[in-house]
Order: sequence, then structure tokens, then C-alpha cells
Amino acid sequence: MSSHPTHSSSTASLARNRQYTHLQSQLAQLNAHLADTENLLAMTAVQAEYLRGFMSASKVLGEEGNNSAATAGAAGGGDRTKAGRE
Repeated sequence: MSSHPTHSSSTASLARNRQYTHLQSQLAQLNAHLADTENLLAMTAVQAEYLRGFMSASKVLGEEGNNSAATAGAAGGGDRTKAGRE
């Protein structure tokens, strides 16, 4: 009967070692996913800056286009866009 406690403690030790190994593997995978997430977040921040610049430029160009159309419409005596739609 003295071999039974040794056998169960070695079985428990093996199970614990497997659990630690599995946990370390999961932790490594989690760290890799966190690094990927950080990279994606950094790229998203860069893209957001480009998009803000694009939106600002579009707004400025749109205002210039509206001002030009209003000036041309006043000089031409009417709004041709409405007439074109009818």
C-alpha cells in the first residue's frame, strides 16, 4: 500500500505539469494576439488621421465648389441644376 500514495502524487504532479504547459502555451498565444491588436490599433490610428485630412480637404473643396456654383449661377441668371432635373 505504500506505493499507492507515491503513484497518485506522481499522477497529480504530471497533471499539474501538463496544465502549466498548456497555460504557458495559452499565455504565449494571448501575448501574440495582444501584439497583433496593438499593431492593428496603431494602423487604425494612422488611417483615422488620413481620413480626417481627407474629410477636411473634401469640405474645403466642397465649399469652394459651392461658392463657384453660386457665383456662376448669379452671373448666369438662374440655377441650371434644377432645370436639368426637370
